[in-house]
Amino acid sequence: MKIVFMGTPDFAKESLEAIYNAGHEILGVVTNVDKPKGRGMKMIASPVKEFALEHNLKIYQPEKVRKNNEFIEEIKKLNPDVICVVAYGKILPIEILEIPKLGCINVHGSLLPQYRGAAPIQWAVINGEKKTGITTMYMDIGMDTGDMILKEEVEIGENETTGELWDRLSKIGAQLLVKTLKEIENGTAPRIPQGSDFTLAPMLDKEMSKIDWNTKTATEIKNLVRGLNPIMGTYTFLNGKKYKIWKVEVISKNDEKLLELLEKKIKENQKSDELKSKENLQRGIEELENGTVIMSNAKDGLFIKANGGIIKVLEIQAENAKKMNIKDFLRGNSILEYSKFE
Repeated sequence: MKIVFMGTPDFAKESLEAIYNAGHEILGVVTNVDKPKGRGMKMIASPVKEFALEHNLKIYQPEKVRKNNEFIEEIKKLNPDVICVVAYGKILPIEILEIPKLGCINVHGSLLPQYRGAAPIQWAVINGEKKTGITTMYMDIGMDTGDMILKEEVEIGENETTGELWDRLSKIGAQLLVKTLKEIENGTAPRIPQGSDFTLAPMLDKEMSKIDWNTKTATEIKNLVRGLNPIMGTYTFLNGKKYKIWKVEVISKNDEKLLELLEKKIKENQKSDELKSKENLQRGIEELENGTVIMSNAKDGLFIKANGGIIKVLEIQAENAKKMNIKDFLRGNSILEYSKFE
């Protein structure tokens, strides 16, 4: 079929490559404008544009698409059978949606009608969902409200980050788009209304990346950490210094290995008057304020008291420094036990 493709990040590039390799005629590729990046603020093309350049595809980079009559007329002249939209980043006006005779098709990173919106993959991880998937759908003027075509469900790993899930879903989405186009071409594509039982996945806010030690549970903190990895990371403060936390795991305050380590520490250092004996270890941990460092050394790692569990930090980043494995970090940096993250 004759296709106009709209998309921007690597997630979309996978779909463009898949339909290109499937033999469809790509009439044009629409992507966001180049953006400055890095210390030198060099202008960087999107992954979709890079693929289009490599394969000599016609590229369009409008600043805006609404009320952009010149751009809309250009797309009309291309006369596509289908417009494929994958993580483009702009809402399309009705004038564009009505151009292709077989419709505008979107690849969405959730099992619609759950997680409509700009950040479905991230919110699924942040909310601790056990499964998600890809939905292809016919676009309409609403935000991800169009009739569904095909779905593919996947399980979310217990420790899987948004970045890891993003990569998996980009490949699944690409193949599902190829399958969807085949069914549209054959006239066998279903149209399944979404209904009214939906949830939303709005754009992420940088303010949400601060760890709330007071009200969030250990599991919720872990899900936030992996949900914002690698997009922006989470952060917390210790003695006025900012630390980014990139990877953690949750362990129980009753964890035998942790209790053994604490008992050994007490025997070796009687100055630790907060925790006197193994019999009082669990109670002692429970009485500590959330955010308090329980243990910190290069051999065992960094353990922080949280609501309903213990956060074991695996990757950390100090201000103006690089991301590091916690044990490597603690070999050259000191985080005092019983200090408190805010």
